[in-house]
Amino acid sequence: MRKTEDAVLTLLEDIGSTHGHLLQVVQRVRQVVEECCGTVAESVKYGGILFSRVAPFCGVYAYTGHVSVEFGQGYLFEDPHRVLEGSGKFRRHIKLLTLADVQDKHLADYIRQALNH
Repeated sequence: MRKTEDAVLTLLEDIGSTHGHLLQVVQRVRQVVEECCGTVAESVKYGGILFSRVAPFCGVYAYTGHVSVEFGQGYLFEDPHRVLEGSGKFRRHIKLLTLADVQDKHLADYIRQALNH
């Protein structure tokens, strides 16, 4: 079960109206987070949805043509599927173009790692 702020619901409505084809991807990411992590809090930060337990562990952001799942401590992750992108000091992300990418890019594996870092 999630603890969802009204701002999250408003953001989801906005994504649906401006990037409708990506709303399903964002909703599936939310489901995967819940399946992997149980109860999480969701809040709107930096233009996306930030997932937290004791502290934030990842976020989902809808852009014009894709959805990005961002990991603030992604530089610490194992990347056996070679899907992490980014070359910054800490942050890494996974770019999702379709609903199938959520499974094909093994998102759940990375969300579990995020929760443990």
